[in-house]
Amino acid sequence: MSLGRRRQLRVDPANSVPRVQMAAFGALQPAHHRDKKGTIDVKTKNKHQTSGGEVMELARETAKLEQYWIVGDRSKPRKPPKNYNYVEELMHLQIELIKMQECVRHNRLKMCVIFEGRDAAGKGGVIKRITDPLNPRVCRVVALATPTERERGQWYFQRYVAELPSAGEIVLFDRSWYNRAGVERVMGLCTEDEYQEFVRSCPLFEEMLIRSGIILIKYWFSVNDEEQEKRFQDRMRNPIKRWKLSTIDVESRRHWVDYSQAKDLMFAQTDTKVSPWYVVNSDNKKQARLNCIAHLLSRIPYQDLNPVHIALPPRQSDSDYKRPKLTSQHFVPDIY
Repeated sequence: MSLGRRRQLRVDPANSVPRVQMAAFGALQPAHHRDKKGTIDVKTKNKHQTSGGEVMELARETAKLEQYWIVGDRSKPRKPPKNYNYVEELMHLQIELIKMQECVRHNRLKMCVIFEGRDAAGKGGVIKRITDPLNPRVCRVVALATPTERERGQWYFQRYVAELPSAGEIVLFDRSWYNRAGVERVMGLCTEDEYQEFVRSCPLFEEMLIRSGIILIKYWFSVNDEEQEKRFQDRMRNPIKRWKLSTIDVESRRHWVDYSQAKDLMFAQTDTKVSPWYVVNSDNKKQARLNCIAHLLSRIPYQDLNPVHIALPPRQSDSDYKRPKLTSQHFVPDIY
């Protein structure tokens, strides 16, 4: 494909779902300046739609958003050099995450990523590096607390279903419904019948989510016992990290083998072709972050989105505006 040819998102007015089509364009410019093939057209011939309908309103909104982005080919996979710089590689991956986010938003994808694994295995660090460059209105983290008495009386998956992504959203689960197969199983927080029902229904539940259009990706972070103990000791000494260490985390050291067995049983039941587990070796935190993000990007069919150039309009004249007196306002003290 020549440099003069790119793919850009266009709106299908019949159902308001953006679809990728081939279009030609020259220099970076707003959509209404492109040629006829590149113009975003939201007109419809559907006699059942009206100008004030919800479908047309959504199409107009999507068209307005799309004029600020140009969609090119997908970025080529990057093979890092042997002497790579961690910060430089992370910056590159975070730029790709922004492109992925915009494609999720434009194409109204539903993306759900589960982060599970040993305590202090580095799940939170990876989640933080993923969310740092992204729009919190598109990408959000779900880290549910201990279930309430009311939630304990619900269908087990019910409180997680309420957090699943809508169209155009990315949801990162910092722990998930797999609590039942891990901590609840090992620490005796569920009955044997509840556990057996979970391992029977979980694959069916996840298959149902995937059939509904949700992109489900599951990561298990693995860390050896020596490295975990080192991180626990660091959390105990460091007041900034002390909050990360719970009583359950401390108690988990007594059940290292029990957790290993529980994980093996969980994988045997829930590592399916439809919804596989991806294991992240997290003995080295920084390598784990880069490897996980790079893999996540490889699982999503996103395109290379670049913002078009737009002109900043002049500021409105304030000739008739009078500011209130400073003494009428409460200011934060300048102590720095």
